[in-house]
Amino acid sequence: MIEAGALDDMNMESFAERLGIGARHLTRLFQTHLSTTPSQTAKTSRIARAKRLLDEPTMTMTEIAYKSGFKSLRRFNSVFKETYLRPPSEIKRRSAKR
Repeated sequence: MIEAGALDDMNMESFAERLGIGARHLTRLFQTHLSTTPSQTAKTSRIARAKRLLDEPTMTMTEIAYKSGFKSLRRFNSVFKETYLRPPSEIKRRSAKR
């Protein structure tokens, strides 16, 4: 569900309700079993999807950002650079040269 973007489209309470548990319990489960939070898991999943989409030569950065689950191109660029220490355009250029 997470890889499919379940955490991207709804708030934590809705996701927890969909699973039949409370939001605080869901957060505790994530912390106990994954040593992270649901929001960090969602961010990691979005970045992984974006990195895969960077290999698509016909997609623009904006399309990649939105398809990955980001609400804005600015946030996508910021999170990507924070994660990979370089902008997504640099990675896209490298994959285009292959």
